[in-house]
Amino acid sequence: MQFQVESNKKMEMIDITEQLKRILPEKGEGALLVFVSHTTAGVTINEGADPDVQEDILQHLDRISRGSYLHREGNGPAHLQSTLVGSSVIIPFKDNHLDLGTWQRIYFCEFDGPRSRVVQFRLLKGLDHDG
Repeated sequence: MQFQVESNKKMEMIDITEQLKRILPEKGEGALLVFVSHTTAGVTINEGADPDVQEDILQHLDRISRGSYLHREGNGPAHLQSTLVGSSVIIPFKDNHLDLGTWQRIYFCEFDGPRSRVVQFRLLKGLDHDG
């Protein structure tokens, strides 16, 4: 299962939490796997209350990824940023509720935009085994 994400900037963190909440079942528990199959994008969980947090993250990822690259396409920093952030997260859920912390949100991270991207997800249910 998947959905599209449209980025508008070269580097951007897009909150996809609400889109993911909509696919949860009304009853039951398990885990939600979120995966980004792009080598210049990622997915992460971080604070959603203060937008300065996302700006800080992007600024520091930009700063630490500066340098020379052998990759000829010109997007070497985006590949490094994607590796640092990662391509997947797993979030537990129960009865249509993601078990995120109070301030946590799920972000698609664009590092080579603007682009149209795909976020994949899977519901992993029935993970608990009692004796």
